[in-house]
Amino acid sequence: MSATATVISVEDVTIAYGDNVIQKNVTFDVHAGEVFIILGGSGSGKSSLLKAMIGLDRPASGRILFDGDDIVTAEGEDRLRLLRKFGVMYQSGALFGSMTVLENVRLPLDEFTDLGPEEKDLVAAAKLNQVGLLPAAARKPSALSGGMQKRAGIARAMALDPGILFLDEPSAGLDPITSAGLDETIRSLSRDLGITFVVVTHELQSIYAIGDRCIMLDGRTKTMIAEGKPMDLRDHSTDPYVRQFFLRQAEPAATGNGGTRAS
Repeated sequence: MSATATVISVEDVTIAYGDNVIQKNVTFDVHAGEVFIILGGSGSGKSSLLKAMIGLDRPASGRILFDGDDIVTAEGEDRLRLLRKFGVMYQSGALFGSMTVLENVRLPLDEFTDLGPEEKDLVAAAKLNQVGLLPAAARKPSALSGGMQKRAGIARAMALDPGILFLDEPSAGLDPITSAGLDETIRSLSRDLGITFVVVTHELQSIYAIGDRCIMLDGRTKTMIAEGKPMDLRDHSTDPYVRQFFLRQAEPAATGNGGTRAS
């Protein structure tokens, strides 16, 4: 697979709720097989952009193309076909508490395939095995740790074998060791299965560990202010805010008349 093949193109997208503009004129491509990070500070519009990309919210303007087809304008069977190109893991994992882990992973197969019960169980078990969670197949989500719930959410997103996975804050709420293990799972799935990941996060350690390329959204200017490899942006960006973010530096205190800005 060509490293430069484009699977998603976001073209001049503006996201707004009424008169409240969240981000304007956002443009970037996601390449096949890469782990692509959407980052930015709190309130910068990361989750809003994700919702637009997966078809939950309609942008105010612009196009979002999957292999050349615009999910913004697609309807009916064309829209369903585009939705089948990707899976989504939401921040909470969004597992159904009354079902076992295996049953949760099997849900997309129940809804969208004509496979028999045994075949569905085999596929669901295979997905759980790929994320290291097969021993927990018969357990309920309440019996899982936070990291295990995230893995189960990824397995369910993989159930229909999409080529693209969207992950919303996968490391949120996890301790450093669990987060590092989840990072390794994401890298191995990308490397071994060729899955393209689009990950919304602001966790620097995860960004450095898994990110091939990233964009940075700025809530102050309501624009995309950086695009590139995480280490390159950290070391070479000419934008002070970008460098400050990647170096995890506090906002400099504003001074005036010999005083410092109040906190």
